[in-house]
Amino acid sequence: MTLFETHVMPMLTEANVHFTLLVTERPNQARELVREQDLSTWDAIVVMSGDGLMFEVINGLMERLDWEKAIKKTLSVLPGGSGNGLAASINHYSGHQQVTGTKLLTNCAFILCKGHPVPLDIVSVTTSSQQRIFSFLSLAWGLISDVDIESEKYRFMGSARFSLGTFVRLTVLRTYRGRLSYLPAILSPEERDTTSTNPDSSTSVNSSTSDSMGSRVLEDSLLVPLDQPVPSHWHTVEDQFVLVLALYQSHLGAEHITAPMVKGPGEGHMHLFYATSRISRTSLIKLFMAMERGTHLDQEIPHLTHIPVVALRIEPSESTGIMTVDGEVIECSPIQGQIHHGLGSVISMGKGT
Repeated sequence: MTLFETHVMPMLTEANVHFTLLVTERPNQARELVREQDLSTWDAIVVMSGDGLMFEVINGLMERLDWEKAIKKTLSVLPGGSGNGLAASINHYSGHQQVTGTKLLTNCAFILCKGHPVPLDIVSVTTSSQQRIFSFLSLAWGLISDVDIESEKYRFMGSARFSLGTFVRLTVLRTYRGRLSYLPAILSPEERDTTSTNPDSSTSVNSSTSDSMGSRVLEDSLLVPLDQPVPSHWHTVEDQFVLVLALYQSHLGAEHITAPMVKGPGEGHMHLFYATSRISRTSLIKLFMAMERGTHLDQEIPHLTHIPVVALRIEPSESTGIMTVDGEVIECSPIQGQIHHGLGSVISMGKGT
């Protein structure tokens, strides 16, 4: 609240932006608010928190009967958490230097006042228990999600909690047996021939169908049910993994530019990173240090793979690991997801705007 009053309110007042302030007091309150509120009187929904509150808002919007219209309501983010991956990404897309703390907050408040909405990609994730989750940032299994959740005890340290959490986890490195399947965003000539009879099989198509109650439901046109094998033109890796990360924004956190090639929030694919158990601790340290500068993809890091994808499936052999969607813990079980290009809307600025 102090940060809002001292850094954000003066800018909103000067820009003649009228707002209503709602302070959440419990988990899922924001989700319930946007699910039930009449949104027609507002131009935008602004979230000042970490990525978790934006996760609530997006999933609340998608639970509405009028979700197709509601999810187009312009969103904006002001960093108030320890991760702030979306805020850092918006800052990056807008041409600002990588900053943290109050500098990042001031930049995002300026971007909000400019009020330029752009498309936001959203990933539809389905779990083995048939839960439907909508994600704007990341899907993680292994080291990344272990550090994210296990470092909660260090939250008082701010973003430094992730550095300490990474050091602690690297001392006792865990590996996870499972199967990773994915549909590349860019197909080879042979794969294009295989999928030529089904044009939708290599692109993300936003479409909806009606359920038994007549309500419109977002359709995942690239996916088959989890109890069926993935389509034959998908790629599958079965191995012992250290980490699996699907990221759809440039930053995983304010100090980690994990996908520097992403130039906007609506590019239409996920960036899949995975490392097998053959990767060394030295390579992992090198990876995380280079990630702070966004130079890790320019370096040779054995047993680390990066590929743009439009859909993926993760099938753990055991249910003992940690899985996260946008930093929120979900059941460690088979899951799959596909990206929906430009389904949402978020305030950002193109470079030079």
